Amino acid sequence: MTVPYAPIITSLLDNDLYKFTMLQAMLHQFPQTHGVYRFRCRNNADTVYPLADIKEQLEKQLDSLCELRFLEDELEYLRGLRFMRSDFVDYLELFKLKRRFITVSTDDKNRLSIDIEGPMIQAMFFEVFVLSIVNELYFRALSNTDVIEEGQRRLDEKVALLHHYATEQAKYGCDTPPFIVADFGTRRRFSKDWQAHVVETLYKAEPKVVSGTSNVYLAKKLGMTPIGTMAHEFMQAFQALDVRLRDSQKAALESWVHEYRGDLGIALTDVVGMDAFLRDFDLYFAKLFDGLRHDSGDPYVWGDKAIGHYEKLKIDPKTKLLTFSDGLDLEKAWELHQYFQGRIKTSFGIGTNLTNDMGLTPINIVLKLVECNGQPVAKLSDSPGKTMINNDTYLAYLRQVFEVDEPE
Repeated sequence: MTVPYAPIITSLLDNDLYKFTMLQAMLHQFPQTHGVYRFRCRNNADTVYPLADIKEQLEKQLDSLCELRFLEDELEYLRGLRFMRSDFVDYLELFKLKRRFITVSTDDKNRLSIDIEGPMIQAMFFEVFVLSIVNELYFRALSNTDVIEEGQRRLDEKVALLHHYATEQAKYGCDTPPFIVADFGTRRRFSKDWQAHVVETLYKAEPKVVSGTSNVYLAKKLGMTPIGTMAHEFMQAFQALDVRLRDSQKAALESWVHEYRGDLGIALTDVVGMDAFLRDFDLYFAKLFDGLRHDSGDPYVWGDKAIGHYEKLKIDPKTKLLTFSDGLDLEKAWELHQYFQGRIKTSFGIGTNLTNDMGLTPINIVLKLVECNGQPVAKLSDSPGKTMINNDTYLAYLRQVFEVDEPE
């Protein structure tokens, strides 16, 4: 039986790696940057009951979250990651989330609102915690023996699929780039315990296929590779930093190179759309970064564009990596792997379909950066439904500057 208000988050490591990597870069280079984040449920009409009903529980969960500190063994683990600098881990030793930066409310339509406002070196670290808490609180009321049994049945099918794909992959020989899948499901998980069960089960079943997870706590616990580089908020922030808007993507990429000097070399492409990204991703960046991450739009079209861009720059695409992370399941990932086989290396980050495939309708929730240093920021996703902003005038200006057409 679930104890009411028992803390869901019990470790600050229970977060995605890219929160740590972005936080380190912001702390070193832009520590005074101020951010505003807004919560949105993209499928409110599909929820079994209003998210507003969890407000009281959420408030108490946030109180508990803001009491946590990093433990000594957690800090030592982070020190062992070669891209984490010692002064950053020293900062984390003192780190504690501040409750005053996050507020929860409801509106007259029974919708849940969550607002985060404060220095980005605080504000940006809330996102994954908050989304995973909202998910777990919502699904607690829907969980029963039948739901867990269905989740296990689906997990068993995934294990069988992994065995099949591993067998197929072995037929190609060791010279063929492997089929690699990572867990990206922390923010959309059914529960913390279920994610741990899923990831451990898949890792033990096929450790050469499912070798990584974005969740730093699980990576430490299971001896897996922690996976992650940057998210949209990092690129978006540069729209409001001290550079021309037109140069914001280049400035963000340059900042990343300065911070990590060859590590964590996967660039995110859909902050203002793939076409606009490729105009900025010149020979200099194409050589410095190991590859690109797809998070919206048609993945086949996107991948073909990436290969074409590398070929145009006289770079062998086979030396680069494409990471796909948009709404995948194992079947879609395998199909993409087969499509790009022999042309470029691929890897796949799967979220909801791994950690919240229970036969229930997942809630599509996000918590996005909408303002930075008092100015609006936005992403022009290759999937129009993912665009999130409070200022239509700025959105039109962003489209004009980056030559992005209005979606049909």
